[in-house]
Amino acid sequence: MKITIVGTGYVGLVTGACLADVGHDVMCLDINTKKIQNLKKGSIPIYEEGLEKIVKNNIDKKKLSFSSSYSEACKFSDIIFIAVDTPPKKNGDADLSRIDDFCNSIVPHMKSDKIFIEKSTVPVGTSDYIYKKTNKLLKDNNKNYSVIVVSNPEFLKEGTAIDDFMKPDRIIVGIDNQEVKPVFDEIYKPFNRKYNKILYMSIRAAELTKYASNALLATKISFINEISLLADKLNIDIDEVRNGIGLDKRIGPEFLYPGCGYGGSCFPKDISALRSMFKISRTKSMLLDAVKTVNDNQKVYLIKKISKHFKNNLKNKTIAVWGLTFKPKTDDIRFAPSIDMITKLILMGAKIQAYDPIGSLKHIFKKNYSEHNTGLQALKNSSALLICTEWKEFWSLNPKDFNKHMKESCIFDGRNIYSPSKMSEHGIIYYGIGRGHNKS
Repeated sequence: MKITIVGTGYVGLVTGACLADVGHDVMCLDINTKKIQNLKKGSIPIYEEGLEKIVKNNIDKKKLSFSSSYSEACKFSDIIFIAVDTPPKKNGDADLSRIDDFCNSIVPHMKSDKIFIEKSTVPVGTSDYIYKKTNKLLKDNNKNYSVIVVSNPEFLKEGTAIDDFMKPDRIIVGIDNQEVKPVFDEIYKPFNRKYNKILYMSIRAAELTKYASNALLATKISFINEISLLADKLNIDIDEVRNGIGLDKRIGPEFLYPGCGYGGSCFPKDISALRSMFKISRTKSMLLDAVKTVNDNQKVYLIKKISKHFKNNLKNKTIAVWGLTFKPKTDDIRFAPSIDMITKLILMGAKIQAYDPIGSLKHIFKKNYSEHNTGLQALKNSSALLICTEWKEFWSLNPKDFNKHMKESCIFDGRNIYSPSKMSEHGIIYYGIGRGHNKS
């Protein structure tokens, strides 16, 4: 099938590349001409394991193309995925300005009926809005064409997005027009060889399903983080508790990892947007309010421990920071806990020596902040190490390296990478999340 993808951000590019890889002819549109020029050469703007190879392979096979022309993209296919950004506004509402831009830009070029597939994460009712807006624009432009709007939310995890797309748990499709079912059966046929993974439902149900899924996962994270605070006070290792409850099939071990808070492009903005939907619906969201509060507090939990350890005096202290991205295997720093934590440390007078294999915060921090090529370089002459992201290379470091490179061997482990007892054996002061009292 011929398919057009509008938007070459994380969702749009992964969707387009994967659909091309299973045999569809795909054109990806973005109004950023420089970005499109780079994509045509196979240079991708994001880091996602395996994505660059798939993009280059399908460009070579002429299955994947890129354009900055709405006219060209509209002409290419009658099936158009909307994968534009919907960032949060200051009040937490989803910003739908790019949805408006899409409607305003696509209609003048329409010369046939279209199916618009909403891939972006959008509030309930956005599909209705797109339908009404495009029909009004069609009428205003004297165009006698029809539009069908469908909701097909994405469930991609950064770092494993290719695998998530190619081997989905389920494919949610929200439709109000049953005539389009064959279209989706054909689009997703390559993913349904063992069993049918497509779950059809109403459009509004599909829109809410996306938010509800992310909200539940965020709730699991905030839950275990809150329990970890109690574990600290009671001198209990949260890992023992996590394993104990995670083996319950009703609960499961996923997303039960305590840490310094969730971040990224999905959970923070989706929780905010869902809370806004509650407010608009005049319904009180007690649980989601608590989820956000717990996460906000979690980002400063280790900072309080650092401050207490140094007797509230961090002036001219050098703090090494490992991990800047919100999670491993991505360069995404959106809403990363590291940003909040580094900001507070600098305000308290500390100097930061940071390292991340891929991500960078140089555009955010200008003073008392430096980035280094290796983790060991960042450790040099530091008084403490703060771990914000659990990159694999951090797991296997020899404890002797801490004593060798650090001025003071003190670790604040925001991802519970290390064993408190092992660190203690090497004379290293260790603080984790819910690991009981410090053992040194």
